[in-house]
Amino acid sequence: MNVKQAVAIAKAHVADIFADESIANLGLEEVKFDENDDVWQITVGFARPWDRRLVPGIAPGIPGSDPGRTYKIVYISDIDGKVLQVAHREMFHS
Repeated sequence: MNVKQAVAIAKAHVADIFADESIANLGLEEVKFDENDDVWQITVGFARPWDRRLVPGIAPGIPGSDPGRTYKIVYISDIDGKVLQVAHREMFHS
């Protein structure tokens, strides 16, 4: 499979399994291919209603508030396109 196919599988899988959590702004963050195991590692990020962090002095929903994001790594077999695992990923920003 190519990178676009792997990303599409990862995004569709995350959208499906987190559908009841009202996720928004699902987007690609990082792609890695492990040649030893023939596994794609696709990191996606999204926001959930409870991820919103408030910036002091700014009301929620107003530009300048920080939406917060959750990051997941989706492991996909390159051989058959099967999702093998979804794992949490900590992303640190300076």
